Amino acid sequence: MKKIISPVLLFLVPLAGIAQKKSITLEDIYVKRSFVAGGVFGLNSMKDGKTYSSLVNDKTKNDNYVLKYEYATGLVKDTVLKSSQLKYKGKDLKLDDYSFSNDENKVLIATETEPVYRRSNLINNYILDRNTKTLTAVSEGGKQKYANFSPDASKIAFVRDNNIFIKDLVSGEEKKITNDGIKNKIINGGTDWVYEEEFEFARAFFWSPDGKKIAYYKFDETEVPEISIPVYNGLYPEEYRYKYPKAGEKNSIVSIHVFDLATGTTTTVDVGPEKDQYIPRIKWTNDANTLCVLRMNRHQDKLEYLLANAQTGATKSIFTETDKSYVEVTNDLTFLSDNKSFITTTEQDGYRHIYLYDLTGKLIRQITKGPWEVTSLYGIDEKTKTIYFQSAETSATKREIYSIKLDGSGKKKLTTAEGTNNATFSADFSYFINSYSNANTPAVFSLKDKTGKQLRVLEENTKLNSQLAGFNYSGKQFIEVPMPDGIKLNAWVIKPSNFDATKKYPVFMYAYGGPGSQQVLDGWNSGDIWFQMLADKGYIVFCMDNRGTGARGAAFKKSTYLQLGKFEIQDQIDAAKWLGTQSYVDASRIGYYGWSFGGYMASLAITRGADVFKMAIAGAPVTSWRFYDSIYTERFLRTPQENPSGYDDNSPINYADKLKGKFLMIHGTFDDNVHFQNSAEMSLALIKKNKQFESFYYPNEHHGVRYRYQLQTMMVDFILKNL
Repeated sequence: MKKIISPVLLFLVPLAGIAQKKSITLEDIYVKRSFVAGGVFGLNSMKDGKTYSSLVNDKTKNDNYVLKYEYATGLVKDTVLKSSQLKYKGKDLKLDDYSFSNDENKVLIATETEPVYRRSNLINNYILDRNTKTLTAVSEGGKQKYANFSPDASKIAFVRDNNIFIKDLVSGEEKKITNDGIKNKIINGGTDWVYEEEFEFARAFFWSPDGKKIAYYKFDETEVPEISIPVYNGLYPEEYRYKYPKAGEKNSIVSIHVFDLATGTTTTVDVGPEKDQYIPRIKWTNDANTLCVLRMNRHQDKLEYLLANAQTGATKSIFTETDKSYVEVTNDLTFLSDNKSFITTTEQDGYRHIYLYDLTGKLIRQITKGPWEVTSLYGIDEKTKTIYFQSAETSATKREIYSIKLDGSGKKKLTTAEGTNNATFSADFSYFINSYSNANTPAVFSLKDKTGKQLRVLEENTKLNSQLAGFNYSGKQFIEVPMPDGIKLNAWVIKPSNFDATKKYPVFMYAYGGPGSQQVLDGWNSGDIWFQMLADKGYIVFCMDNRGTGARGAAFKKSTYLQLGKFEIQDQIDAAKWLGTQSYVDASRIGYYGWSFGGYMASLAITRGADVFKMAIAGAPVTSWRFYDSIYTERFLRTPQENPSGYDDNSPINYADKLKGKFLMIHGTFDDNVHFQNSAEMSLALIKKNKQFESFYYPNEHHGVRYRYQLQTMMVDFILKNL
């Protein structure tokens, strides 16, 4: 489950000659699109590490370009392609995305992209040969998923209709290498719904380093229960059915296989006799015959690293990580070129840090240490034995970029501006593009060398800063909120621009609150502009990261284990009570809003916190954890069969009788993630208790509703009326 962010706004509309500051309106945000930040988009480092490509949208010519730039000078070195020049059999192609082959002589062009779930799409792919200037279709047999070049660019593999295909780019021959793919039964080379959502990957096949083999996942979801969703698009609604394992129900049986292109044979990897387990990652080592398979038990408190012989399928366990609650899976596994060691991150000392192991699983050293979190591992420059990473060392609310030697020495901070720093490194780590912002300053994109020296600014959002200067924009202030047990929680607050400490104001609280998440970050979030609009209407807007959120160590994050929601909502209730003691707060007018996990929190706020909150808005809420998926829910609660009280004691549907204030539920009827069932069942529970509430449902909309202007207008009207 991930938080929903308002869609990226597309245009900057500069204003001039403003006589006085204006109030922000929803029309400014969602119709005029006045507050979007500029950036550097579609960026790919080229293999030389000295140049990069970027996708550029020329609105004046209604054309997209892929341009190649030199890092050092910023000069355009080449026009890789223009969307207007993409024609295939007389058809104009619209460029949606692109990627290069390893030798960069071929470009994979995505067109007619059709979203499936969060990370999967159906695409008509084409290949542009940069040498011959020819354009060919990846396949004439229908749209593809996950198209991916072989390492030598002589072939491309893709998935269609749950089977894997390989196309020879020299002969043009297309070959199906699996034949048992059947919708809602067998998936080859892609993930099922719950893996895609919760283990955060969709392409499930991987070329060996020499391009002679493909390792792939097979999902047998035959026994997984189906869910059906009505689709309202004609005289008779249609029905969409797919496999969705709810907490405690049967999962897919997952197996790993290796296809040998030379022999045409397939080997099954030995992942053990247990079928009710997870394989959250596989990754080739630098040895083309050795595959690393990560195996995890269903409780997700034990993660094993297996090394598999790709010819025989035999495996051996080299490393095991355990935790008294759960082990979090990341993408931080990197095998070093010596073929003797690897680096990864774990939370074994209480904070996520970088470790070096040999290929027998023996610890060589812990590379980073301290009471702070490594939040991103960017990679390693093996020539200089230097690792680059992002951390929250200064504060849980901030992010900086660092380098450190493989032996743990020479840690160096590469960014100086205080706030949130993100990095995109060149292929050889000679340069990185640093995006920096703070809570009240839109992002500045600058080019730096590997020592952190700034070479030039790429984008500083001058237009947006000028735009903001013309409006009532009071900005965020960061505070710490004391809890009854003495712990302090991070929060931000937005006060009206004409704030008067002698007056009392209503408070509109917002939070997500889910495990490992963070809303209280000192970084620019354009989606918060509407909170500025509410502040200008006389509300104090408040957001606090409760217990269970991220960047404060494993103990803080995992303190909610087995009773998800209990401490999180109590922290928010205690924060509301604390706010009510402030001289400038009207304690009788405190409201709450959240979406997804935040919608779950809002539903708890207006029921379990009925004596504190006057109103709440719950968007796409989970109302019973029994309705949500297996991997996410069981990670924090185990199964409902093992821990029924952990599910029922903290699910809003069981507190319908406590509702007192004004409550609005919002949901898309085609929400494949948090099913509409959650709101329907909550509505029924409230109806049975004779409780009055409001609801608004979006036909055929998914977890994130597209109709933002209408949605935000409705919510603001509800707030103005009831708070």
